[in-house]
Amino acid sequence: MQSIQSNALEPTPAEMRGLSTGDKVKRLVPVYGLVILTALLIVVFSILLPDTFPTVLNLRSIIANKTIIAILSLAAMIPMACGRIDLTIGYGIVLWHILAISLQTMYGLPWPFAVAIVILLGAMTGVLNGLLVEVAKIDSFIATLGTGTVIYALALWHTGGRQVVGVLPDGFLALNGTMVFGLPITGFYVLGLALIMWIVLEYLPIGRYVYAIGANPKAAALNGIPVRKFVIAAFIASGTLSAIAGVLLASRLRIGQASVGLEYLLPALVGAFLGSTTIKPGRVNVWGTMIGVIILAVGIAGIQQIGGSFFVEPLFNGVTLLVAIGIAGYAQRRRGAAGAIKPKGAPDKTPDTAKT
Repeated sequence: MQSIQSNALEPTPAEMRGLSTGDKVKRLVPVYGLVILTALLIVVFSILLPDTFPTVLNLRSIIANKTIIAILSLAAMIPMACGRIDLTIGYGIVLWHILAISLQTMYGLPWPFAVAIVILLGAMTGVLNGLLVEVAKIDSFIATLGTGTVIYALALWHTGGRQVVGVLPDGFLALNGTMVFGLPITGFYVLGLALIMWIVLEYLPIGRYVYAIGANPKAAALNGIPVRKFVIAAFIASGTLSAIAGVLLASRLRIGQASVGLEYLLPALVGAFLGSTTIKPGRVNVWGTMIGVIILAVGIAGIQQIGGSFFVEPLFNGVTLLVAIGIAGYAQRRRGAAGAIKPKGAPDKTPDTAKT
């Protein structure tokens, strides 16, 4: 069962060939509109807030505050590329950041072992989600919502509703607290993950298989793609990245509490859905997701510095999510309309499997 569908609308070189400059601009503006809007927001806030917004201090703050959301957005987009959705990224990070601390402070494990156990548990959660979706045939939204709720309950049980505190080793704290070239190291983690995912999804056969499954799983299966294996692998990757985000959150907060983590779910999904509206409209993609996270970070930071109230961030995230889903749905309808009016005798092309 599919929760979402993945189809790309980016213009191909053949479509762009022969178009006038004006027509090319019209074709490219919807593709890079979100990138342009992000740049405009940066310029506007820099003009309005010249003393605070265009500063290294603000850049450091944005990177430090949005790293977790960026990693979770990348985690969310992997199952989305297969046409599924994973809600455990928001629930799982609650338990993962608590365990990363409690395994060290309560059970005395060295921090590398604690981190490895948390990441392994995240991957195992992905296996469970994949089995529920592909073997038990439960819709991914329902399956991951149920799994996530159980994980959240385990976090409450483990903590007893209390904070998990203790002395943490410097090596563990350095995972989040190190500065590289004057910027938080977590920003380089995100950049590295994005580059790896971009190469895998855009230039390796596995990426074409994943997008083919997201576009039409039945057609993918008929073409010999092992749909079940790839979908389960997508959930494993998502769970692993969620656990990594939990470890970094623990290193940043230095305490574990069950009331922290759920607030990351909505902006992470917003970032992933926004990513499907740019670069490759109608299909989740790595750099689109990064742009989605950046525009959220820039918009919220600018509004808050202007003097926005405490409710601005959830309001901004909610409205942006609705807009993103609406644009993505419109893009998919355009794709369907374009296919319906294809000239007679034109060759068929499976969405997302052909390189552009």
